[in-house]
Amino acid sequence: MSKTIDGTNSSTRRTVLKATGVVGVAGLAGCLGSSGGGPSGTVKIGVLAPEPTKNPIGASIAGGAKLAETQLNENGGVNGEDVKVVIKDTKEDPSTGKSKYQELTVGESVDFTTGVFTSEVLLNIMDSIAEQETVHMGSGAATPEATTMVKDDYETYKYFFRTGPVNSHYLGVNMVDFAKSKFDSMGWESVTVLAEDYAWTKPVTKVLTEQLSGTGVDVPVSKRYASGTKDFSPIYDDIESSGADAAFVVMAHTGTAAVVQWAKQQRPFEFGGIHVPMQFPSYYGSVNGACQYALTQNSATPKSKITKKTVPFSESYKEANGKYPVYTGYITFDAIKQYAAAVESAGSRTASDVIPEIESSTFTGTTGTLKYYGKDETYPHDVVYGKDTVWPVWLQWQEKSGNGVQQAIWPSDTATGSYKKPPWM
Repeated sequence: MSKTIDGTNSSTRRTVLKATGVVGVAGLAGCLGSSGGGPSGTVKIGVLAPEPTKNPIGASIAGGAKLAETQLNENGGVNGEDVKVVIKDTKEDPSTGKSKYQELTVGESVDFTTGVFTSEVLLNIMDSIAEQETVHMGSGAATPEATTMVKDDYETYKYFFRTGPVNSHYLGVNMVDFAKSKFDSMGWESVTVLAEDYAWTKPVTKVLTEQLSGTGVDVPVSKRYASGTKDFSPIYDDIESSGADAAFVVMAHTGTAAVVQWAKQQRPFEFGGIHVPMQFPSYYGSVNGACQYALTQNSATPKSKITKKTVPFSESYKEANGKYPVYTGYITFDAIKQYAAAVESAGSRTASDVIPEIESSTFTGTTGTLKYYGKDETYPHDVVYGKDTVWPVWLQWQEKSGNGVQQAIWPSDTATGSYKKPPWM
């Protein structure tokens, strides 16, 4: 039977702390005491973030972790012990990520780790996670390969969970669900699928190739373009020639050049999909409004009331950091809070005690209701995708009173506005 852990008052918050907190390293438990892997009296949380002093994604991972630390300590810690966050910079480099993971688990003896944005970094530390027998709850990398490893060898890789975002397969499924629900009213009868050639986009484009045409929309062109692309004019010429109503995109690293050129050239097709830079709350100013009328999928927005925790978190984060978080901030905060709740529920930091608590828990986070697929399902330990669990928000950049706003347009129960066509269309 599943447990419901919410954490809105002091008694249930202690329960929440367990699932968010810290899992002990089994190999170190003998020399560190029965409570787990960290020093007595302190729950140590290791955080892996790309360039947290300058990268918005890494800064939000770090900021979300620090806010969780503050709130947990203000409410009695975890099982009466203080929480300490230790942050390491992965530099989005697989070898650096692995060495920093080792510094956290072996050097710092953390009880639990979270973070990681790049899928290549995550895959490079999966064996280390298994070797250290330390729970890791991912909060950025979307590759399904990680949870496929849990499926193929549960006992070895059971320490890995993905709190968010939903894996790349479900990111694609969500794009199809959006198409089914909104394309007709938006007037998107035909779209060109446009994806940057990185590992994380392959499962997304596989789903789009297999399922998008089944929604009734025409897909005249589906293109994976080179990862180093800077000039989108030839690609946009092909989209324009195809007569497609929109470019349905999957992009992160190349997203800024793509959207700026689309807006500057006022191409006669609309633009939206998964566009990671557009998820940043400060993005409108950084591109001088070029993202206006473009849309993107996101885990949360500062004003979207996904759960009762979403807006309070975003406002607390802004108060602490001077700006709203990127999606990784919400997810990292949730991972730490859910882990802490599991630790309290287990009464232990030992991984073998905490893992069953996470597996059976239902936790209200900022991005939805967090539950994990079981070990016999396709993606064990991935956060469950669905309307009643985690269901990404779709937003369009619009302008209000001279300022850019992330207007949530779908799903309807979290929408704050409606879709608007570019004026040149």
